[in-house]
Amino acid sequence: MTDLWLISIPLDKKSLTSVEQLKHTIAKTSRASCCKFSIPDLKVGILDSLLSISDDLSKLDTLTESVIKKTCQCMRGVMEHSTDKLMENALANGVDLMSYVTQFQWDKAKYPTALPLPCLADIINKEVSQVETELKCRAAAYNSVKTSLQTLEHKLSGNLQTRSLNDIVRKEDLVVSEYLTTLLVVVTRRSFLQWERTYESLSEFVVPRSSRKLHEDGEGGVFSVTLFKRAVCEFKAKAQESKFTVREYSFDLEEKTQQERQRLGVHKKEQYGIFVRWLKVNFNEVFVAWIHVKALRVFVESVLRYGLPVNYQALLLQTDRKCSKKHREELASLFTHLDPTATASKTDVSCDIPGLCQQEYFSYICFDINTNVLETS
Repeated sequence: MTDLWLISIPLDKKSLTSVEQLKHTIAKTSRASCCKFSIPDLKVGILDSLLSISDDLSKLDTLTESVIKKTCQCMRGVMEHSTDKLMENALANGVDLMSYVTQFQWDKAKYPTALPLPCLADIINKEVSQVETELKCRAAAYNSVKTSLQTLEHKLSGNLQTRSLNDIVRKEDLVVSEYLTTLLVVVTRRSFLQWERTYESLSEFVVPRSSRKLHEDGEGGVFSVTLFKRAVCEFKAKAQESKFTVREYSFDLEEKTQQERQRLGVHKKEQYGIFVRWLKVNFNEVFVAWIHVKALRVFVESVLRYGLPVNYQALLLQTDRKCSKKHREELASLFTHLDPTATASKTDVSCDIPGLCQQEYFSYICFDINTNVLETS
């Protein structure tokens, strides 16, 4: 497992020296890497606006990550837990997610840097909220078709009480005339002998020696019996008392059921293709939006923490989770001059800056990028 931290430090002489020391330390291990994270010059606005947008971005970050997880979970469910298929489709701008993050470039076409920060946040919020709403509708529609098909297939392939008899019964097995009809009866294996001995006595209008065993499995068998139509109700009642199950059956009904299964199968296949394409496109959109939210948060917090003029460097630090504690200690040591009162374990810091108090506080700015999203996909 990997930890991915988006950090920001001011471009003063001491911090720059610390960054060089950090890179030198990381170069010694194959379990970590550090690179610049490119964030363009954005419109700063007034201080009150920054305080407000900081809180909004924190909420937007949480929302966007949540929608990414839901989309990824939906992709996994639709693709029936196929990891290979999931990895093929969970991309960002045509590359794998880790590559996109480590080579991040701001999309000025989608998010013009000339716009005020609240406008950029609003664009992303509307985009993500729309995907979340549409995801619920599309997932519900697809799952409805899938569930209907599964229910029908379960019914058709269940036990003799419910399964389709289409492959068991032939037209020549049934006697249908003006006065006579053939019933199909499910008998448990232990009751075969009882059936043979008693079926003629269940009604005086049963045709003698008309019963034939059409199918047998581990649970029981299906028997046909011919009788006069006027005795059907009486026969069914007596059969139920003897724990014999009379199956309702008609070739027309069976054919309609098979046609419905075929129709649902085709419909599910069509919906699968449409839904996977939608998930692929919108996973990409939301993931790209999420990393832009991270970049916005780094920019805003850098201005709030380090002041004007804007003068900071964003870095992306990737480390093996086993080494995370060690690297946290190194970062705390290297950048303690930025805020001597901060410690890596200080999670309940009292501060007036929205967003900062909702996460672990360090002397430098740091935002985690949840790599579970990257690695599970």
